[in-house]
Amino acid sequence: MKENMLSADENHGGAPPYTLWQMVLYMLRLGSLGFGGPVALVGYMHRDLVEARGWVSEADYKEGLALAQLAPGPLAAQLGIYMGYVHYRIMGATLAGLAFVLPSFLMVVALGWAYTRFGGLSWMQAVFYGVGAAVIGIIAISARKLTMKSVGKDKLLWAIYLLLAVVTVVTESEIAWLFIASGVLVWLLRAPPKWLAKGSLPAVGLAQAPALPALLAGADVGVLTQIAVFFAKAGAFVFGSGLAIVPFLYGGVVTEHHWLSDKQFVDAVAVAMITPGPVVITVGFIGYLVAGLPGATVAALATFIPCYLFTILPAPYFKKYGKLPGVLAFVDGITAAAIGAITGSVIVIARRSIVDVPTALIALVTIVLLLKYKKLQEPVVIAAAAAAGLLIYPMLH
Repeated sequence: MKENMLSADENHGGAPPYTLWQMVLYMLRLGSLGFGGPVALVGYMHRDLVEARGWVSEADYKEGLALAQLAPGPLAAQLGIYMGYVHYRIMGATLAGLAFVLPSFLMVVALGWAYTRFGGLSWMQAVFYGVGAAVIGIIAISARKLTMKSVGKDKLLWAIYLLLAVVTVVTESEIAWLFIASGVLVWLLRAPPKWLAKGSLPAVGLAQAPALPALLAGADVGVLTQIAVFFAKAGAFVFGSGLAIVPFLYGGVVTEHHWLSDKQFVDAVAVAMITPGPVVITVGFIGYLVAGLPGATVAALATFIPCYLFTILPAPYFKKYGKLPGVLAFVDGITAAAIGAITGSVIVIARRSIVDVPTALIALVTIVLLLKYKKLQEPVVIAAAAAAGLLIYPMLH
């Protein structure tokens, strides 16, 4: 009902059922308390913004998920930017994106300071031992909800969903062209593209993108330039969500530039996993270890600006043409593929996090608790899992 009412408001120019400030506060909260990586975060946005509050329609959410999956860069951050764009356009996208990323950025900078000052974070392994297992439970629940809502009982979408899940598990990566192929397949089968002959879409100008202020001074310009170029490539050319960027980062940070040792890099990934918000925020921790606060700032900006542009520049055309039957069919296909890949990634991540009986029990208990107690907050589960890790890990290692 909420979804239908919201769609009617959009079609008749009605005011959104929320203020821009409310959306910014929501993204701040999600960035501060949203554990579980991209799979869980996109699930939280659907649960909170579509189902619980009715701020965003199911169609707008699916458009945002499809666009985020098509474009390179971090999935959850791009979806958050698009959620801000739905009713408040460029200003909403900008503020929502900043609010979503800023809390976890500040956390990893603080951890970077502690790491360099106190010589490593040995306790992090124990915390991640428990948290990593609980995260599997959280993202499994999120993947289940997304599957039931978006795939439903449609046999074609189920076939695409299962194919992408299997491919993701086997290859341990997300293959971008399969998302596009899935969208094209559903489009051709359900809504043959007669309208394509009517003309091409108008070009979009980069002038729509907001200008970014110069933020840094007094730092090693050569190193900062290297950081900016490398992390801009990471943001612009790496497809997939969350951990998909890790192999690319390892190749540049450890192998090519020798900025970090193997142990430091593993610690950087662990920091991203035990902090809320997007997993890709590990770039802030890496940047801090390389060049302090200026390095962290440049690394984060260089990574997230491309994904911001890849979201807001195509967004007007997703909004303008998104209700056409061919586009709806295309989006349905990509969404089924995206959720299949997300489900497959749960299994891939589980292989690394479920390493023994205690971690399996933590994951299982997390699933049972979240299924039984619908209002249980994920940060409470994460805190309990971290405490369990601190108690159990030293006894086993």
